[in-house]
Amino acid sequence: MARWITRFGWMACIVLLAGCAKNPVTGKSELSLVSSAQEAQMGKEGYTAVIQEYGIYDDPKLQAYVDSVGQSLARVSHLPNGPWKFTLLDDPSVNAFAMPGGYIYITRGIMAHLNSEAQLAGVMGHEIGHVTARHSAQRITQQQLAGLGLGVAGIFSTGFRRYSEVAQQALGLMFLKYGRDDENQADDLGVQYSTNAGWDSREIPETYAMLKRVSDQSGQRLPAFLSTHPDPGSREEHTRALATKAVAGKTGLIVRERGYIQRLDGMVFGRDPTQGYFEGTHYYHPKLQFQITFPDGWKTQDSRSFVMGATQDQKTVMQLTLAAKSDVSPAAYIDALQKNNRITGSQGGAEKINGYDAWLGRITVQNEQGQQGTMDAVLIRMSPDLMFQILGQPGDEAGEQQIFQAARSFNKLTDPARLNVKPDRIHVISAPKSGNFMSIVQAQGSQAIGIEQTAIMNNKFNDQPVNAGELIKIVSSGRAR
Repeated sequence: MARWITRFGWMACIVLLAGCAKNPVTGKSELSLVSSAQEAQMGKEGYTAVIQEYGIYDDPKLQAYVDSVGQSLARVSHLPNGPWKFTLLDDPSVNAFAMPGGYIYITRGIMAHLNSEAQLAGVMGHEIGHVTARHSAQRITQQQLAGLGLGVAGIFSTGFRRYSEVAQQALGLMFLKYGRDDENQADDLGVQYSTNAGWDSREIPETYAMLKRVSDQSGQRLPAFLSTHPDPGSREEHTRALATKAVAGKTGLIVRERGYIQRLDGMVFGRDPTQGYFEGTHYYHPKLQFQITFPDGWKTQDSRSFVMGATQDQKTVMQLTLAAKSDVSPAAYIDALQKNNRITGSQGGAEKINGYDAWLGRITVQNEQGQQGTMDAVLIRMSPDLMFQILGQPGDEAGEQQIFQAARSFNKLTDPARLNVKPDRIHVISAPKSGNFMSIVQAQGSQAIGIEQTAIMNNKFNDQPVNAGELIKIVSSGRAR
């Protein structure tokens, strides 16, 4: 899917007057194509895009907790007056990232794998360090950025972009790899900030040990954090040396293990099927109550804001999103696009798709360079306030038929078993007796995840002793699907 995004995503290039900016961390002036005001704008507009793509985790208490830890760290950073905004995303990936302007994001996936408040402070302090040291601005100065999941129409026309150009640039920052020097500096700052704010930074090295185990686990892909924060040598050893030096002579530093783990009780773990899920090439969305079937053999992907499918050779691709809010029919919507110069032409007509008003055909769009391109388009009015938009780029006539066939499979989801799916959730237990980790967990019955993944999530090994009363995170299965 990454190749699709690279191929079909909107390529954004920042063209600004070069100048010098003072780095808050080093105090030195450095060449920068991005001013502090532009960083603030990018963070603000990027926030809206990130929330649409990933969603905020629906737990106000956890959100407030993440923000309180972040604000404590920010106050001892090189930019204590902010503004800073800390957000817990409803995403299962093991990840955390920063955007210019003080916007810090962590996923529920990485929170589930941490085991103390001090570890959380270390992760967030590291991301704050990327902001205070202006690493994103430096990377923007050095290269162009590509947006994520911005719509297949972006290759032809600005009229179909879901986000502003600045927001697209901000989304691109999420997948911008940092270099060795940046990572070392962010590690140094993360240890410094977390220690100065009162946490025991000696907890931080275990975070990197956990990330490595996730990466090494059979069948697991590289954690998102490591894919964008590449390991400049041994992060575990590097942060251990930094932390040992930072805490020398200090007492009363905070770890807060039990309190942190207790906060995770009930947290959604893994993919949340209520936000949509695939079974083969069949896609079901319980919240919006629709379903659609992609052709056999296609690759598929979904996020909070789109569902995408493509042939194995990637010559034919289609994407389903919500259309811009309107109260007109699909045919009138196409007419309005043409009148507003968002498209330059259309060829198709109205029809019914499983009882819903729809428009199906081809549209002609134009990019800023005046180049024309034709796309397949389908609009489906599901309700007065809900219309879906399908855009496709067929590789050939057969590809177009597949796109239209998939579009005509769109239908209301009525199966109670599929509508009432439940996500897996973290369940915190107190070890009823002493024993090794594996025996304690296995005594709890069947779990939604394997014993090895459970051990990694708890920063334990299967044969490691566990004391009676010790808290353990297990994952309880949601409703079978």
